Amino acid sequence: MKSNVGGIDRVVRILVGLALVAWAVMGGPVWAWIGVIPLATGAVGFCALYPLLGINTCSTQK
Repeated sequence: MKSNVGGIDRVVRILVGLALVAWAVMGGPVWAWIGVIPLATGAVGFCALYPLLGINTCSTQK
């Protein structure tokens, strides 16, 4: 599994994921738990949807 999420993309995913999960924990809507997905993909550095769409935001391959 090669890294395909890089730099700014990772930071944005982690911040959005944290914000959505925090909102869900604070009593927000159930759908806010979807924030787990961008949080996980940002932390791991791999998005399974990117290869299907031909996207790679990582400047260096691991």
